[in-house]
Amino acid sequence: MIKRMLAMLTVAGVVAGAFIGFKDYIAQKAATFMAAGVPAQTVSATAARVETWQPRIDAVGSLRAVNGTDLSLELAGVVQEIGFHSGDRVQTGQALLRLWADDDVAKLRSLEANAQLAQLNYDRSVRQYKAQTISQATLDSDAATLKSNVAQADQQRALIEKKHLRAPFSGRLGIRQVDLGQYLAPGTTVVTLQSVDPIFVDFPLPQQAIARTTVGQPMKVRIDAWPGRSFSGRIAAISPKVDSSSRTFQVRATVANPDGALLPGMFAAVEIDAGAPQHMVTLPQTAITYNSYGSTVFVVDDKGRDPGGRSRLVARQVFVTTGPTRGDQVAIVKGVQEGETVVTAGQIKLYEGSAVTIDNAVTPTDDPAPTPQER
Repeated sequence: MIKRMLAMLTVAGVVAGAFIGFKDYIAQKAATFMAAGVPAQTVSATAARVETWQPRIDAVGSLRAVNGTDLSLELAGVVQEIGFHSGDRVQTGQALLRLWADDDVAKLRSLEANAQLAQLNYDRSVRQYKAQTISQATLDSDAATLKSNVAQADQQRALIEKKHLRAPFSGRLGIRQVDLGQYLAPGTTVVTLQSVDPIFVDFPLPQQAIARTTVGQPMKVRIDAWPGRSFSGRIAAISPKVDSSSRTFQVRATVANPDGALLPGMFAAVEIDAGAPQHMVTLPQTAITYNSYGSTVFVVDDKGRDPGGRSRLVARQVFVTTGPTRGDQVAIVKGVQEGETVVTAGQIKLYEGSAVTIDNAVTPTDDPAPTPQER
């Protein structure tokens, strides 16, 4: 019994010694780690700066010709003459196309002859009436006959004119849709005509922008077909009604287009300067962490030097109030002051009081007017 007791005590002593030794080992390692300090996290950062910020209203719209229509004739006939080429610039009243009208011209000559005869009869009746050889009724009948014949000739002349297609306004023609000798039914499109200098831009704006929108206000248009180029114009008209379903109102602007670069139907990005320029603190949008409880940034504070002479940079989480955005930038209304160093990338691994190391070898974009790049 005594031997068993001694064996059990021996085993228990060995286990207890091993446990105490393991705890001492863990404590020594933890003390060594804490003495070395938590490794600093590598981030990129930038200094908050104040920039001139032009309040702006952005919208999307479509280009529309000041005058634009598909030209056609209201009478049927066979094409006898075409007086234009596709893409020509034409002036108001310029002849574009003529249908066969020989029988109509012959009929007009007959009616004009009848009108001339009626004029002679009327002139003769006037002289006879003055000589009191005919009655007033005869003179009135000859006058009515003259007016009727003249009206019939005018009607026929108008009919012939309807077989001539003329430009209703100055502009540029599209692609010709008909050929010589082709039979045209009434309303057949011959060619499109567009007046594109100046050109309209129609776009909707939310009702919140109505107080900042006025007739004559300057604006700019950007077209993806012309990257890097903007077209200046002014607001020409504002709809007096707000759409009850979308809560938007329609705006029309006029843009100069002397070289014809803008075409009706194009998609347009509209920028409207709204109000006086302001000075605001700006940061790259990547610096902002958006959460349901608020937007935050990490500000880097310099805590001096450590015993080894190295700079001690510490991250501090700050709630901010953001303003409007502009390209890759966002305006900071409250929370960050000019000159403060703000983390722009790597903040996901930070917490309050994290030691950081700044490495700006790769930094996020900070362009107020970025353009898409295809690579």
